[in-house]
Amino acid sequence: MLQVQGVFKSYATPQGPLAVLQGVDLQLEHGSSLALMGESGSGKSTLLHLMAGLDQVDRGTISIAGHRLDRMNEAKLANWRRTEIGLVFQQFNLISSLKIDDNLAFQARLAGRFDPLWQAQLIERLGLGDLLKRYPEQLSGGQQQRVAVGRALASRPGLLLADEPTGNLDEATSDEVLQLLLDLLRDSPTSLLMVTHSPRVAARLANKVVLHNGRLADAGKR
Repeated sequence: MLQVQGVFKSYATPQGPLAVLQGVDLQLEHGSSLALMGESGSGKSTLLHLMAGLDQVDRGTISIAGHRLDRMNEAKLANWRRTEIGLVFQQFNLISSLKIDDNLAFQARLAGRFDPLWQAQLIERLGLGDLLKRYPEQLSGGQQQRVAVGRALASRPGLLLADEPTGNLDEATSDEVLQLLLDLLRDSPTSLLMVTHSPRVAARLANKVVLHNGRLADAGKR
């Protein structure tokens, strides 16, 4: 599903180039899950943004389901993001002007993959049935993140990229949202890569790697 080979990335600073990633190699199989860990500022979010096609590598290649990201122009990348991947962030990024049912369907409609039966199943399993006519600001943090998870999965993407998706939640709510996410993924072909600083969260995923000094080290399987 995901193959990262020899990826380098640096950013310009007043003091000169800052190397963030230095030859990262990573692989994720279909239907599997992987926790990407590392200290603050280690480049975890940078790597995730590269895998989402939101930024470009300096050197190396990223392939997702056989698609080389560096071979796509901006229009193709935008279409690919709509149809092939799901994104969940720490900041829920719901559309404040849309009610919950429309937020849930937004990504799937953009991708041309809206499925009323799958939408209904997501609503039921995420416990959102009584919240559909509310706006995001009327929901708790945990409820908003459940909506964000449902929106990301509504188009049945091959890969779900999650950046600290439970980082703004208390421990109990974090556990609840993570369990719902893993339960939904268990019944789908979607692969998961999750950036997290929490060993407790990482332990729930099948595999984990640690980013340190711009390189990845295998941290073992669950």
